[in-house]
Formats: sequence, structure tokens, C-alpha cells
Amino acid sequence: MVVAMNPDPLESESGFAGLGLRAELLKALSTLGYEEPTPIQQEAIPPLVAGHDLVGQAATGTGKTAAFALPVLQGLTPGGRDSGPAALVLVPTRELAEQVSQAVHRYGRDLGVRVLPVYGGQPIGRQLQALARGVDVVVGTPGRVLDHIERATLRLGDVRTVVLDEADEMLDMGFAEDIEAILAETPDERQTVLFSATMPPRIDSIARRHLRNPVRITMGRKPVAPGDIPLVRQSAYMVARAHRPAALGRILDVEAPTAAIVFCRTREEVDQVTETLNGRGYRAEALHGGMSQDQRDRVMGRLRNGSTELLVATDVAARGLDVEQLTHVINFNVPAAPEAYVHRIGRVGRAGREGSAITLAEPREQRMLKAIERLTGQRITLEKLPTVTDLRARRLELTRTALQASLETDDLERFRVVLDSLTDEFDVENVALAAIKLLHEAAGGDIEEEEIPSPTAPRRERETRPPRGGGQRDRPDDGVTRLFFGIGRRAGLRPQDLVGAIAGESGLSAREIGAIQITDRFSLVEVPEPAADMVIAAMQRSTIRGRRPTVRRERFVR
Repeated sequence: MVVAMNPDPLESESGFAGLGLRAELLKALSTLGYEEPTPIQQEAIPPLVAGHDLVGQAATGTGKTAAFALPVLQGLTPGGRDSGPAALVLVPTRELAEQVSQAVHRYGRDLGVRVLPVYGGQPIGRQLQALARGVDVVVGTPGRVLDHIERATLRLGDVRTVVLDEADEMLDMGFAEDIEAILAETPDERQTVLFSATMPPRIDSIARRHLRNPVRITMGRKPVAPGDIPLVRQSAYMVARAHRPAALGRILDVEAPTAAIVFCRTREEVDQVTETLNGRGYRAEALHGGMSQDQRDRVMGRLRNGSTELLVATDVAARGLDVEQLTHVINFNVPAAPEAYVHRIGRVGRAGREGSAITLAEPREQRMLKAIERLTGQRITLEKLPTVTDLRARRLELTRTALQASLETDDLERFRVVLDSLTDEFDVENVALAAIKLLHEAAGGDIEEEEIPSPTAPRRERETRPPRGGGQRDRPDDGVTRLFFGIGRRAGLRPQDLVGAIAGESGLSAREIGAIQITDRFSLVEVPEPAADMVIAAMQRSTIRGRRPTVRRERFVR
């Protein structure tokens, strides 16, 4: 998103006018109140307008949508109506497809741009009608775009620009082969743009194969001067798994966020945490892949208008979300991959706003925290979990703040008759103390909780039992369960089909899915043991390659 500044005519060559954009785009930006380009826009727009391929590494919230959307609109033929789209933008999720589509529409309003988001979960009939009428820009998820290509309802022969947005996320979700197939349908002389928050080797591999002498841009975070506060305050609390829900509630009580997202690994965990927080008096709502798009839209609307303060979500459901008033991101557990952490904390500290990223971790996960620190180049501060005394002090502080606000702003004179009648019998100080007590208790009062014990290092006392009967089939490692899927190679099944389906429906990240074995008639997939039943339940309601296969735990033969 472009940084919003005070509206002013865009005549300065140091603003967007200095980037060589056409008058219609400058007018749209001025109407939206945008003045100065962000660093990624300053660096990326000129080479893209000049027709170069580009690889950009930039975190969420740095303005990369406008960095590629404005050059795409710049390149549209005035009044032109090609038979197919002139630009294709691939994104990992439906939420991001909608956001990018809306941004392109806003920027290109004066150009009469026709933009269409295409993704699963939306009636395909509407998409077919829009494609038949003709569109200039298609923004879609790889699976649905490939579906339209196979139906011959989307022809990419006229595409001049292809954008891969959040490329690392698309690869994590198993879309690598789909992306390759889509690019094969586009002209060789196209312009290709790749944006990613992280730059693992496989992203470089795609860039080498599909981009021609690309301009490379890396936008790191601004260095923090001594004494300055980082835009995203990163901290972690060590807590045993059994005490994690209580620790989360206590941290939220002390932090008092305006709006926060709590990230969980599975749908089941999302529902449990949501129930726990609502029981503690918070207005929390769940967001995961098991909900319909309408349900998810309603939840996001309530978060944005302030009727909900906490969103409990899986990574898949929360990708691409942009909530302006968000102040906190909380990891209920350490993300399975450092790159996932980068995407999560990108939800806050956007466009110059401050935010906090808090992680709940077990002692054995400190190595993962170190890996995250190496990737981000920033330190995660280990904090001491608030005690019951800390919590009570915080609540008293909130009571004092509420009283101070009332003394400064409210009309108190109408209550004088009550004060006068009470002070005839009681000391005025005792009357004030009683009033404070009532206010404090009405706001929740003192929490009667037990102290959360400090976690201890994991014990190593697991026995290794010999196999019965002299041997057995190879089984997954401890903590991992192998699931049987009644679909295989004969149905055209590919590993990315399984990864994409499991990640999209269950909320597991692609990195949490283990080894995959595909035979002619069935497949075996390793998943974390705690998530096995949840994955089975999710997949029994879903289809893979147009089929609804049997899904169960693998039956071992001893």
C-alpha cells in the first residue's frame, strides 16, 4: 500500500510525477491523497515502466502492490481492447487476489481498466462471463488460473506482463508446477516481475529460468538508530505447552491491544483458543479455511469496524490481510519456518505504524527463534511472563486511567447530590475509595489466578522398544503420523496437489507436511501427530483432482 500523506498537487519531480507515470495515474493518486512513493516504489517503478524484468525482495506493507500495479497500468494501450488480458498477476490466496484487484481498479479508474480476480470458492459462472466480455488485468490464484486455461476460457497469448506476487508463499503452498504450466502459456517476450518477502534458492531458480537479465531490488528494514524504538517490537515468552492458553490471556491483559491477530497452526487450535479468549471476556473471532468466503468477509468486516478486537487465525486464512488498526501479532506457537514468521509479523508496523510481534515458545524451540533472528537480522527479546501481581497492577492502572479521563472530560455536577448525602455520614476519602472499588470490579476486578510455572527443559526418558515379532514396516518418526489417501498416480495426482489441498483446507503450513509417497492407486502423507485427526476431518469434506478420496490413518501390519 502506498503511504498516505497530506493531499497536495503532484507537481514535484521528487514525487510520483518524477517516475514518468501517465497523467491519468497521477490524477488517481492525487485523488487518493498519495504524495510520495515508498522506497520500493521509487526503485521498482522506473525499470518496470522501461520494460525490464525485475526481482524484488520486500516485506509485506512496503508498498509493492503499487510498485507493480502502476507500471502494469502504464503499459495498457489507451482505449485498447485486446482479445485476452494484457497482464496477469498470480497471488497465493483469494484474500490477496481481492486486495490486489481492488488496488488496480482504484489506480486505473480514469483509464477504464477492466480487472478481474479469479480464485476458488467463488462461483465460476461470473468469472466466465467477465472473461467472455474481455478484461485487461487478471489477478488470480494459480489453481483457478490453470483451471481457466484448461477450460480454454482464459487465453494468455496477448499477455505482456506477468507478476508473481508473494512468490515464496505460492511455492510453500505447492504451486510450483502450476506456475510453470501457466508461464508456458504466455509469450516468450513477456515482461516478468517477481516479488517475495524472502529469497530462498528455489526463488532464484525460477528467476534464472523465466526472467531475462532482471533488475534486482532488495528492500531491507531501515536501520534503527541508538535509542530509537523499532517499528515492530519483537519479543518471546517461554511457557510450557499446557499453560499456553493462560499465558496468552495474561499477555493480552497486560498489552491491551487495539486489535490483534493470534496465529495458530490448525483449525482445531483456532477454535479452542477463540473459545478460551471469549471466556476471558475478549471479543474474539476465528478465521480459518473451514469457513466460507462470506463468513470470512463478515469476520474481517467486524475486525475493521472495531466490533471485534481479536482475530484467531491460521496462516492460510490470514495471508494477504491488511488491517489498518492492527497493533499486535501474536504467535500462539513458534512458526514451523522462519519465512512464515516474516509473513506473520508483516501484518503490523505497516506504512510507518508501530506494532508488536509476540511469540509463545517452549525451551526446546529456542533454536528456531535463533534461526528467525538470523533471517530477519533483528533480535527477539526474551521477556518474563507477567505474574498475577503484574496483572493486578495493570488492572489498577486501567482503573486509574478511566477515572482520570472521566475527571477531565465528563460532566460530574449531576452526581454532587449523591456525594453530599454520603459525606454527611462518611469521610469523603472513604466515599472516593468505595467508588473506585465499584468501578474496578465492574471492569473485571482482580484476577484470581494461579501463577504460571516456569517451563523446564524437556526430559529425555523415552524408551526405545524393540519391534514385535522381529520386525515391522518402517513407520514415521515420533510425533508424525502417516495418512492414507485413496487416490494416486492413475488419477493424475501430483505432490503439490496433496500439499495444496492439505494446506488450504486444514490450515497446516506446507513446511509442516512431511514425506509424500504416491503409488498408482493410493498415496501416503506424513503430518504432525497432533494435527492428524483435524487433517482427516478437513480432507473428508474436500476434493482432490475432482475426487473425494478415502482419508484415514495408515494401517500398519506387524
